[in-house]
Amino acid sequence: MAESLRDILDAAARDDFPPADGSVTVVRQHSHRDAGVLAFTAHSVVFTDEDPDWVHATLERVDCDALAAAMNPRFLAALMDRTGRTNDTIDLLAVAAPLPGEPSLALTEVTDRDHHRVVRARTHRDEVRVWAADGGVLVLGLGVAGRLEVAVEVDEGVRHRGLGRELARAARQLAGGEPVWAQLAPGNARSLRAFLAAGYRPVGAEALLSARARSAGCSRSRS
Repeated sequence: MAESLRDILDAAARDDFPPADGSVTVVRQHSHRDAGVLAFTAHSVVFTDEDPDWVHATLERVDCDALAAAMNPRFLAALMDRTGRTNDTIDLLAVAAPLPGEPSLALTEVTDRDHHRVVRARTHRDEVRVWAADGGVLVLGLGVAGRLEVAVEVDEGVRHRGLGRELARAARQLAGGEPVWAQLAPGNARSLRAFLAAGYRPVGAEALLSARARSAGCSRSRS
């Protein structure tokens, strides 16, 4: 029986990756909301409910290095055209193990389900929880394949003081015993440095294709 997307992610969180054999694995979506592509070392995973034969045939027609075909803009555009989905960017995908203890950072949980940050997060994640800090926001929720995902925001006026790192670390202490995943825009050097300093490790790249209509700005909140 083929592995599920969740099986692949759980293994990656343990540093157990698909074989680096240059192949592409096609698995079913975990839910209608999320489809896309994961790129590991010399192995890609396309998670879609489309015909796997179409996926492989389309990849073969992409004029590029075969190892890069699944993340090539031409393949992603073809997949979006076929599925009617949208994509904002290709993210670096990072993960960290949970940590014991309570966050040293003073956090206040936002319990108002109509709060704009909660409403925004629930567009892309389930079981969303939001905490406010002095100058920042921490979001945890169940995202792709039910994995626990984190996003943080830091106010411009308090940047360069380590708050992003502290929020990212706090997420690990609030994780309830499971790994925490972060989708990080590669060009956001501040965020990358903060998450790496908080103990997150890169495991691959991810192009998420969303079925939901995009509102003003990015469709998914990235750290």
